Amino acid sequence: MVQPEVGPAVGGASREPALVTKGLSKSYRTGHIIQGRRPALVDLDLEVRRGEILGYVGPNGSGKTTTLKLLTGLLRPDRGEAWVLGEPLASRAWRFRAGYLPEHPYLYDYLTPLEYLDYAGRLFGLARDKRRQRSRELLALVGLERSATLPMRRFSKGMLQRAGLAQALVNDPELLILDEPMSGLDPIGRRLVRDLILRQRQAGKTVLFSTHILSDAETLSDRVAVLRAGRLLKVGALGELLRLDVTHLEVLAAGVEPGAPGLEGLRAERVGDRLRLEVEEGSLGRVVTAIETAGGRVLGVQPVRRTLEDYFFEEMGGAPAGAAARGAGAWGEG
Repeated sequence: MVQPEVGPAVGGASREPALVTKGLSKSYRTGHIIQGRRPALVDLDLEVRRGEILGYVGPNGSGKTTTLKLLTGLLRPDRGEAWVLGEPLASRAWRFRAGYLPEHPYLYDYLTPLEYLDYAGRLFGLARDKRRQRSRELLALVGLERSATLPMRRFSKGMLQRAGLAQALVNDPELLILDEPMSGLDPIGRRLVRDLILRQRQAGKTVLFSTHILSDAETLSDRVAVLRAGRLLKVGALGELLRLDVTHLEVLAAGVEPGAPGLEGLRAERVGDRLRLEVEEGSLGRVVTAIETAGGRVLGVQPVRRTLEDYFFEEMGGAPAGAAARGAGAWGEG
């Protein structure tokens, strides 16, 4: 296999991809008496561009975690090759330039976050003063500065997730690989992590993150890679992957009843003392006039388009994405 071509530098930065895989495959043994093998990842050809956020999405058992463990050396592939930051996967050189957060981080719980980050900094060869400064900065960044000297055995799952994320950033990595980074976080923690990921891209870093939470993929990703049953279905920007045309408009109104003159035949739903109407784009002006004529007022207009979740339901043969599915926004842990 020929190594991917490295383009000329532009403004001092290489044009080479941050990560490339060719035919990367992994299977697991099954059974004790009648042994077989179950494919977990099949012939993955994937390219992660420099400076982008790539969302790696799929349901439980689709091969997301297997992929990231292969890329970080925690598993060995059955076949295929990969290059990370211009180096072969087996090389040690790129590992000092990358950071990794596993789905279920295991931290030495008898250590404090400061002690753990100091230990991680030593592994990367950081000087003592640099380790101390970096540890303090990162704990403030992930919201753990007040817990910096507490043993991590006293931490909640969300706090451990934040500490694990700080560890992934201790070497100021060029490439950040995150496996379900929002797992176990409360809404404040989720917002913090989202902002942190976006900040990495603003600094010119590359982020590859897996998720089953489709709203996170839509919010954060420059491109998404869709995985099903160990096979890559599609890679692209959301605008290319989804049909972003507005399917209809949702109009939220108050002081008007369903079926009022001019609103006949429209799909309407009560939301407390308000009325939500489903309106075709070309009919908006007529509907607004009808609401005002009936003594009501328009509170808001929201365009509705196809979502990443709709795409998954269609690609995977499931039922159409209804209100309950959209509310969940996920398949569950995985």
